[in-house]
Amino acid sequence: MQDLGYRQSLMKKNLWLRARVIQTVRNFFTDKNYLEIETPFRIPAPAPETHINTLSSENWFLHTSPELCMKRLLAAGYPRIFQICKCFRKQERGARHLSEFTVLEWYCAESNYLDLMNQCEDLLQFIARTEGFGNYILYQGTRVDLNNPWSRMTVSEAFEKFASMPMEKALAEDRFDEILSFEIEPHLGHAKPLFLYDYPASRGALAKLHPDNDACAQRFELYICGLELCNAFTELTDPVEQKARFEKEREHRRLAGQQVYPMPDKFLESLKYMPEAAGNALGLDRLVMFFADTAKIDDVVAFTPEEL
Repeated sequence: MQDLGYRQSLMKKNLWLRARVIQTVRNFFTDKNYLEIETPFRIPAPAPETHINTLSSENWFLHTSPELCMKRLLAAGYPRIFQICKCFRKQERGARHLSEFTVLEWYCAESNYLDLMNQCEDLLQFIARTEGFGNYILYQGTRVDLNNPWSRMTVSEAFEKFASMPMEKALAEDRFDEILSFEIEPHLGHAKPLFLYDYPASRGALAKLHPDNDACAQRFELYICGLELCNAFTELTDPVEQKARFEKEREHRRLAGQQVYPMPDKFLESLKYMPEAAGNALGLDRLVMFFADTAKIDDVVAFTPEEL
């Protein structure tokens, strides 16, 4: 029988690295005059997104993201905020997934998703320098160049280049996420990190639409060697449009036989006062995976669900 704590005794290097990365992240944001905040894990109403399922906590829910509460703070007059916290999603487990995981989330008023691409570059380069990696990191046998500029590709371009069907057909057949995950993601971010941007509007329930193409949401995800690290967008600040989108998402959930969540009314009320802003949710466990050169999320967390 394996001794209790045997795995943990073998991963001290990664847990020390994790602690240093978290501290470096804090230094990066506090040096830029961001306020570190905390918001509740238990909330009465999550964002009702079709493809994200929450865990119940009595008659409330464990948040899948601190997004709603953080945006309420933006609306209350806090223009630069960040948070490092646990988030929870139902039925998520795999080599890169945990149902309880750690997120770095930050918001900046008077900015957009393009600004956050630049911030992502600055953040990862800062961590790499602090940890002594320099501008090049070896991840799973691939030499990744962190020097600017990083690669950028629209979702439409990615479907044209890598997918077995057009993006419109994948959306119509509800296979968008499947095609993206299995046919496109493995090709992204080799040699240089890549920003995949301008997602279909239906895949950006809380994102502002592109001013030149309302079929696209101002959203991006960052990939390194096929590993998705973050999800960011220019924030939608129109409460009427946001409520209409939430109603549509709730109807999708009802038709799919999924739990229909309550409407987050207090969040919608706060949007009246929220400034133009952009926000980013970065998987901190996956960030540590990158710097630790491991393909398994289990290698960078002290305990897995199976060990509890």
